[in-house]
Amino acid sequence: MRTDVVVIGGGAIGAAVAYFLKLMDESTAVTVVERDPTYGQASTPRASGGVRRLFSLPENIELSNYSIPFFDDFEETMAVDGVKADIGLKKNGYLFIVPPSARDMLKQNFETEQRLGCNVVWLEPDELKHKFPSMNVSDLGAAVHSPDDGWLDPHSVLMGFRKKAKAMGAEFLADEVVGLVRQGNTVTTAKLKSGREIEASHFVNAAGAWAKDICAMVDVRVPIEPLRRYEHYFESEDPIEPLPYLKDPERLAFRPEGKGYSGGVPTLDEPRGYNFEVDHDYFENVVWPALAHRFPQFEKTKCKNTLPGLYDQNDFDGNVIIGPGADGLVNFHMLAGFSGHGLMHAPGCGRAMAELILKGGYQTIDLTRFGWQRLLDGTPLREKGII
Repeated sequence: MRTDVVVIGGGAIGAAVAYFLKLMDESTAVTVVERDPTYGQASTPRASGGVRRLFSLPENIELSNYSIPFFDDFEETMAVDGVKADIGLKKNGYLFIVPPSARDMLKQNFETEQRLGCNVVWLEPDELKHKFPSMNVSDLGAAVHSPDDGWLDPHSVLMGFRKKAKAMGAEFLADEVVGLVRQGNTVTTAKLKSGREIEASHFVNAAGAWAKDICAMVDVRVPIEPLRRYEHYFESEDPIEPLPYLKDPERLAFRPEGKGYSGGVPTLDEPRGYNFEVDHDYFENVVWPALAHRFPQFEKTKCKNTLPGLYDQNDFDGNVIIGPGADGLVNFHMLAGFSGHGLMHAPGCGRAMAELILKGGYQTIDLTRFGWQRLLDGTPLREKGII
């Protein structure tokens, strides 16, 4: 069969690409290949769902500045046949807290965020204590609060994009890409597990934690590795005032969820690999002490559930790799390596990829610095601060 664009991976990123391609040019034939339409091990439904503007790189802030208002209107924009796409968006804010040693860096990020139009509030430790009386602030140097940020339901975002893209004419195939045919500096054909072959003008690698396996099909090495992380659901016996999504210097990140909380402590020390086993001691040994240190009420807490998931961790610099250029290939586009920022930036990056393919360049947000060239140059582009 023949199509214009093959999107490899039908998670939130791949589905967003399909949506924006059809939105920008309804005549574009788009085929999304997803090997697991139940999304049983997909990263999107296992994500924490946080959406924030608190970054240091202008590109990431701009992606959030585009994506978060998009999520504000998501249920209307993604409505199909009058059925709205509710994504459970809660604008309860985000809070980054840091020790005195990281105060200057947080201030620098804060000033960048302000310059790019973000609603952010600087909090000294005493102001933080006044706002969140239960919090232990004795070891903190400052905090930044972004009241317009928050969280949403990842699975609903995925389904919203997928259903809308399908309604607009994108084809979603339940199949697996097992090979790519390369001729010189172009990819011509995707070979599927079912035996089918798809010829196309463009191929997008939106396979997330599995992106390196797709790259290997065209003899390209990419520094993206699957990194296991846990999303724990836990409750506190003692009440705590309403909290925003909180991130602290020890990588503790959690938010309210129902009558409890959802979060964890991702660690880059985790061995890379496709591992969905649960270490039931991890909450007890790592997460619980961090929680109890920050909020005394968590001395009495029970972990009710632990969900393992995979980051598509870009070990080069922790940011997405977007666009063509891998091994000189002009029509094989990377869109992976988000390292935990994928869901929140799906709208911005989906649009950016559609612009690259249909217009030949970025029009909304210039993501050139996130391209393949930085890998060739050996110049990582890292987030400064908590990521």
